[in-house]
Amino acid sequence: QVQLVESGGGLVQAGGSLRLSCAASGSIFSINAMGWYRQAPGKQRELVAVITSGRSNYADSVKGRFTISRDNAKTMVYLQMNSLEPEDTAVYYCNVAGARASGSTVVYWGQGTQVTVSS
Repeated sequence: QVQLVESGGGLVQAGGSLRLSCAASGSIFSINAMGWYRQAPGKQRELVAVITSGRSNYADSVKGRFTISRDNAKTMVYLQMNSLEPEDTAVYYCNVAGARASGSTVVYWGQGTQVTVSS
């Protein structure tokens, strides 16, 4: 079982920056990807950024503004958000996708952290 705890959300003016952190604890046989999703009111949850071994991918809406990173031990994943826009307002969720020793896949979610960008 893996527990994910996000932090770093808050209220910021448009053009500002925030850095989200996600701490992973517990045990998992292997981690394939770590990422961030977000869900705005009345909208579906969407992928923001994901990082796998040596590669990162971003939603088109955040390319050039957001940067995802993680530590080598895969216990922390970060999302640096620059040039924030009101459209970035959402609850941001940390996500870990991996596998158990049996080979079955497993996905874990954090509880979410609110990001509000004022115009």
